Amino acid sequence: MNDGLIVSNDGTARCSWCGEHDDYRAYHDDEWGWPVADDIRLYEKICLEGFQSGLSWLTILRKRGNFRAGFVGFDFRKVAEFGEDDVQRLLADAGIVRHRGKIESTINNARRAAELVDETGSLAAFIWSFEPGPAERPSRFDRETLMKITKSEASTALSKALKKRGWSFVGPTTMYAFMQSVGILNDHFEGCHRRAVCEDARIAFPRP
Repeated sequence: MNDGLIVSNDGTARCSWCGEHDDYRAYHDDEWGWPVADDIRLYEKICLEGFQSGLSWLTILRKRGNFRAGFVGFDFRKVAEFGEDDVQRLLADAGIVRHRGKIESTINNARRAAELVDETGSLAAFIWSFEPGPAERPSRFDRETLMKITKSEASTALSKALKKRGWSFVGPTTMYAFMQSVGILNDHFEGCHRRAVCEDARIAFPRP
């Protein structure tokens, strides 16, 4: 491992945080840092980042299929119709994180997401409007630099804007991790094989 990178047997360099787990490496290679414009996927990721609070992302990743089943694919207009019976059903589901506050937050945020889409046209347009400019980003993208950053002016602004609209479990640190994961930020380490690929995708990405 060098400069925060881990090199596999075939010579592929990756951010060291994905470790040796095949599913974690696949998430790193196929999803993390790739720009996302789909409203359902953005809502899902905000909710899963909220569930991750206090836990490892690998735990959430391995339960994601169960979360998707329990929350009807994270279709926020459907989740917005959930009631107490659904809360009890989810609290009894050992395949997810059974935390009442986070379950109720996911339902609440579905209602807020539907309102926001009705107001602005799309969740993506609202969220991507908080993308920071190049001057707000660090000059280096090595492990030493990036591991010190847990929130930013942009993630704090997004957090405040969502909270003002009634969202929950959307603190600045959670929103920073969310922005990293959906490509609003490209925080792959320098030397990682995905850094340039994701940056090219971000350049070509039509902002909603």
